[in-house]
Amino acid sequence: MSAALEELKSAIAFNADGLVPAIAQDHATGEVLMLAWMSAASLEATLATGEVTYWSRSRAKLWRKGETSGHVQRLKELRIDCDGDTLLLLVEQTGPACHTGTRSCFFRAWREGGLVRIAEPMAGIGGNG
Repeated sequence: MSAALEELKSAIAFNADGLVPAIAQDHATGEVLMLAWMSAASLEATLATGEVTYWSRSRAKLWRKGETSGHVQRLKELRIDCDGDTLLLLVEQTGPACHTGTRSCFFRAWREGGLVRIAEPMAGIGGNG
């Protein structure tokens, strides 16, 4: 493993489960697409391939975004917050980021005292992130 990769991993404050939250943001528009978790292994896979790989807590295994749906995320830039406890992934998103078929997982908003849907699934696209 390279010294640069070791330096990066040592700058990240992984939690007790060995995970760190990672926010995916569209590199061109700034739209926040989703939040998922990364492990050291998923970080290494992401940097090695350029395609974002997360740690699936529900499946307890590495999960390359788009491996079943084809809606991949290509990493453009990785940023670390000031405390090292959150990652920001600037990505190029193919298709919807959300398993519901919406462009972003943040498709509901609290407005005027109620929760409202502010985005619909992309036309002709099913879910399964």
